[in-house]
Amino acid sequence: MSEEYKWGMVVDVDRCTGCQACVVACQVENNAPLSSEESFQRRRPMQWIRIERYWEGEYPHIKARFLPLLCQQCGNAPCEPVCPVYATYHNREGLNVQIYPRCIGTRFCANNCPYNARFFNWVEHQWPPVMANYLNPHVTVRPRGIMEKCTFCIHRLHRAQRQAKGEGRVLRDGEVQPACVQTCPTNALVFGNLKDPNSRVSSMVQDERHYRLLEELGTEPSVVYLKKVVPGGRAS
Repeated sequence: MSEEYKWGMVVDVDRCTGCQACVVACQVENNAPLSSEESFQRRRPMQWIRIERYWEGEYPHIKARFLPLLCQQCGNAPCEPVCPVYATYHNREGLNVQIYPRCIGTRFCANNCPYNARFFNWVEHQWPPVMANYLNPHVTVRPRGIMEKCTFCIHRLHRAQRQAKGEGRVLRDGEVQPACVQTCPTNALVFGNLKDPNSRVSSMVQDERHYRLLEELGTEPSVVYLKKVVPGGRAS
């Protein structure tokens, strides 16, 4: 594990409005093919981050609750030991990395992921000619037959780290952000270095509202959620 960085994210459910700006930003930044209505009906969508919607209460006093869900970058990731070609591994900075050229599409990792945060690329997506110039040149266009997932926009991290290294320093808090964090209009997503005690994300994980998804499984996620505050000051 790196002595300087351990990347993590805090998701404040109380701030999330379910606008899905993060979903669109992730798709554009990472050249993820847009999922059609047909792909959802066939249970084959491609979304590295998605907004889970829940309903609370009884009609007519019913309210929608939103939960952004992405790869949890588990410290004890169940997806890693089942890959026969080591296409997924844990790097020195706490990220669960996916090596796309090595993946052979067994989908063992997706079957072993309790968060359903990995997606199989079912088709060779054909980008319209007018969209060709909109693809991000810093991210590959993945072929059919491999697994895809969120890696906290690792290409942005590497670019910022190379610049910081050239200047003889470590990354400053907030200097680099994944596309989803940068785009969120309510600042519901906060990203940073968990090894920096002065970072915003380090202070937020100490909030009394904090919890991790399916923490009882022992996956040790690097994504921490903050409970929603309901009328009366209670967190749920």
